[in-house]
Amino acid sequence: MTGPSKTRRRPATFAAVCAIALLSGCSLAPLYERPAAPIPASYPVGTPSFPDQPASGGEAASAIRSTAWCTQFPDPVLRRLVAAALEHNRDLKLAAARVEEARALHGVQSASRLPTVALEGTTTHPARNNESAHQAGIALAAYELDFFGKARSLSDAALHEYLATEQAQRAARISVVAEVVRGYVLERAAAARVDLARRAIASRTAAVALLTRRVAAGASARLEVEQARSLVGTAEADLIEQQLVHARADHALALLTGYGDRAGTKDAPAFTSPAFGAEWGVARAGLPSELLTARPDIVAAEQRLQAANAQIGAARAAFFPSIRLTAMGGVASGELNSLFTAGSAALQLVPQVSLPLFDGGRNRSNLDLARARESAAVIEYERTIQTAFREVSDALAGQALLERDVAARIALRDVEARRRTLAMNRYLAGAVGYLEVLDVERSLFAADQALLDARRARLENAASLYRALGGCPSVSG
Repeated sequence: MTGPSKTRRRPATFAAVCAIALLSGCSLAPLYERPAAPIPASYPVGTPSFPDQPASGGEAASAIRSTAWCTQFPDPVLRRLVAAALEHNRDLKLAAARVEEARALHGVQSASRLPTVALEGTTTHPARNNESAHQAGIALAAYELDFFGKARSLSDAALHEYLATEQAQRAARISVVAEVVRGYVLERAAAARVDLARRAIASRTAAVALLTRRVAAGASARLEVEQARSLVGTAEADLIEQQLVHARADHALALLTGYGDRAGTKDAPAFTSPAFGAEWGVARAGLPSELLTARPDIVAAEQRLQAANAQIGAARAAFFPSIRLTAMGGVASGELNSLFTAGSAALQLVPQVSLPLFDGGRNRSNLDLARARESAAVIEYERTIQTAFREVSDALAGQALLERDVAARIALRDVEARRRTLAMNRYLAGAVGYLEVLDVERSLFAADQALLDARRARLENAASLYRALGGCPSVSG
């Protein structure tokens, strides 16, 4: 009867193992569905700011991929600065460390789904007699069978948190690139302001010399010389101010690159050069809002939403029984010297079932907390999308309007330059006093400064649009 009895137990044991395996694959987490994006299907068109027609997904992808942002920067100095920042910037290094931290946490949580097996040995000395017990073998310590998917849900939540952290690292990378571009623009614009102040000093100093000669010849009054010297003093004060702005911009750029680039902007083209930033156009109005799916902050927000969804499954599983197995297989003996002799084999299996009866409402509160956090994650996801849509819309509006602003500033500066020439000719002919020349000088200097500011704003906006689009999106046509 012994043989047949063992044979009948094997199918039952195999069926029990299969049942455990199937039940361990269950999950009580709600079925995840991506919330609908609470934004229009495309960015604004049909207004003075957006005269273009909407672009299809393929056209949008082509428009973006054709720009320098998605290949390489045409400016070799800027390429060098970006490369230095990607290698040495401390914010990026910190983001990479956060990714490693999240990866390790995910590994810890995933390991909880597997049994912990250890080699153990014990010796017991009873107090009332001299008999001792010795035991050694392989032990399975309180392994919880994941019937209701609690460990799986916690592992899934850790996985999504890790993926969200990876996206945060990608967002940091895009942000650093955009900040380097912006810092480069600010440094070049500040250098141009310094050059403008120096040219103004040289021009006004020459005017003082001219007026001094005219005073000596009796053709001008001494007051006109002092008025011209006043303009020189104003330009000198402006030069000091612009040199300070330039020094701070240079230091900020060095910090962005992690002080990993020694050359800096030494060989950079002049800000006023027609080639500077000429190929930095990024996109056009009418782009489909689906481009936002490439933004890492939106992807990260969705990963956190999925993590919150998985936490609900873990909270639900806490209402059901938990089964833990403690087992040990090895050898046992009353004498230490006979522990590993024949006939000393031993097997110990201790199952433990725990069914929550009363916990003061802890499990219910944990489930309510998980649901509330999921609701907050949905709101955060939707808010991230809406914020991204606004940022891209603002940058597109800036791209359209700032181009027109630069053109208007160029035209205004040309008018002021012609006015200065005419005013100086009229003064030398004795038709007007030098006060009119002074007025035109101030207007021309202000027009030059305004043109530099407009060009700077246009290029800063290009960097903002690159960041708003999430770097270089990939959209299938």
